Amino acid sequence: MRVLGRSRSRKIEVVADATGLTSRAGTVLLAGFCQRIGLSDLLSAALAPTRERVSVHAPGRVLAGLAVMIADGGRCVSDLVVLAGQGALFGAVASVSTARRVMLSVGPVELAAIRRARAVARERAWAAGAAPDEVVLDFDAFPIGAHSEKEGAAGHYKGGFGHHPLAVSCGREVLAALLRPGNAGANDADDHVHVLELALEQLPPSALDGPILARADSAGASHAFADACRETRIRFSLGYGLTDAARSAIVALPETAWMPAVNGDGEPRDGAWVAELTDTVDVTAWPTGTRLICRRERPHPGAQLSFSDHDGHRFQCFITDQPDSDLGALEARHRQHAVVEDRIRCLKAMGLSNLPFSDWQPNAAWLEIALIAHDLTVWTQQTCLTGEHAIAEPKRLRYRILHVAARLTRHARRTTLHLQDDWPWAAALLAAFERLDALPAYG
Repeated sequence: MRVLGRSRSRKIEVVADATGLTSRAGTVLLAGFCQRIGLSDLLSAALAPTRERVSVHAPGRVLAGLAVMIADGGRCVSDLVVLAGQGALFGAVASVSTARRVMLSVGPVELAAIRRARAVARERAWAAGAAPDEVVLDFDAFPIGAHSEKEGAAGHYKGGFGHHPLAVSCGREVLAALLRPGNAGANDADDHVHVLELALEQLPPSALDGPILARADSAGASHAFADACRETRIRFSLGYGLTDAARSAIVALPETAWMPAVNGDGEPRDGAWVAELTDTVDVTAWPTGTRLICRRERPHPGAQLSFSDHDGHRFQCFITDQPDSDLGALEARHRQHAVVEDRIRCLKAMGLSNLPFSDWQPNAAWLEIALIAHDLTVWTQQTCLTGEHAIAEPKRLRYRILHVAARLTRHARRTTLHLQDDWPWAAALLAAFERLDALPAYG
């Protein structure tokens, strides 16, 4: 084989005779964190009733292996063979047929047990340092395309065909997601309330005692959802459509009512202003204390204005029951809801670009395992990695940290993983393993 060199091509002879090699040295970090917080044992306990006989592969450990595989880049159950080919690192990995049987055994009862195991693991991970700075729940629905007839697949709002899950994120984690048919509405109030309940079940007790904010775009602005937030003592910040009453109130506002909007760092945002419409638009049908706030801004170059725009400005409204008197800070905080798009993009890179089964229930189970894979990745990053790798998206993390070549050697009953000494990120990976060893162990 000829490869390009610096000045001229050179010939390299290729043979397959090496032993003790691995191409997944960094993925061991994920598997190690899974063991460190006892997630495998938690899942095994959750699925113990489904185990018909004692075997090498407990169902919970099979699911943990699938989660590591998905975090590593796998897209379907058969990709588990990649980890199975690295037995010296990952131990005995279940066969594809065994993993498929486990996935097919997960029904609604087992799914609830898996979620409870996730909640316990999350409490441990947050105690180890993976907790976000604040608890803000961001809601959003997203499509998953399907290229064949699958149960629940239908045409969705994007014009494609597939499913339409609803997810809620917190910080860099995705706490919960609800699998829904492709034609499910983005503004279904019952689904928003359901996924809110699932998200709250994932939070540690200490987080439930503190302040919580729920954010959503206008699809989440329903009376039922706002009432559910109020009942659970959660503040809300929800997009609000430009109704005729809101448009009339905006046009009638004097220029002195508008104050400068701010960026996330608190600095004035050029070409954007905010004003409160609470006293000029009737919001009494919403929970007591609800406020209506509007942002106006000059459109970016090339943007097309609509007939509802006034005086060359774009307008967006949201309702909130936060008492803060700083309108700029409230609007900036609501605008940060856009981070949920980043979480969904990462989630799709964690096995949700496609649902691999034909039937609904195993696809619902796959969705939950993908959430576990995302959890493992974020928790490992937050506790074991630093700098840009602590916030890197899946593609970069795999390219630099997870898919690293190494050599395994054994001497005096010790196994050593030798990283490539000139790999640019070898020091970051080595430090990550040291931090992993320092974490408290469960089970």
